[in-house]
Amino acid sequence: MSLFKRLFGKKENPAPIPSDTMIVASLNDRILPIDRGELYEDPVDEMLQAGGLGEVNGGGTMTSEHGEITGCDVDIHVFSDEVNPVLLQKIIQMLEAKGAPKGSRLWIAKTKQEFKIGKREGLALYLDGRNLSPETYQTCDSNYVLAEVKRLTGDESDVLRYWQGPAETAIYVYGDSFEAMKRAIQGLVDTYPLCKGARIVQIA
Repeated sequence: MSLFKRLFGKKENPAPIPSDTMIVASLNDRILPIDRGELYEDPVDEMLQAGGLGEVNGGGTMTSEHGEITGCDVDIHVFSDEVNPVLLQKIIQMLEAKGAPKGSRLWIAKTKQEFKIGKREGLALYLDGRNLSPETYQTCDSNYVLAEVKRLTGDESDVLRYWQGPAETAIYVYGDSFEAMKRAIQGLVDTYPLCKGARIVQIA
């Protein structure tokens, strides 16, 4: 069973920002930091700086006690004492256009206002990393499973979402419908030896 290879690369929370001008996007996306920067942070930052309205001031990654990514934050510094509702809507539209999943939220530090955002649903496929035969781990490839899950669910992006844990390997994918994605990968799960005993979980 091969291991995924990917650099995290994106610097976490590079500098503190004033709380009264901060918007935090808490995204229910199990994405690696380097991809979070490219998918969410950079486009929002470019939009804000183009209008002199603000900037993205980094972000963070949330993990479980076992080290599994459970979500991420994007910290947004607005160049104003008040958050313009039109600007707020533009930020939400940008995040949703980039794929923010259901269960995400946006909150304004100064006013404590919170807005639910996100449209896509999420699926996690957990592969058993301990209890299959040694031959299965030697001859099967988790990278093949990842590529097939993306292909079968119609995910054509370059973003790879995964986690290599002590007992399981998780593959994450997002789309319009959890049930549709589950049906799409069921044949793979039922027939590929490395997927024996795999768990399918809705995460958004």
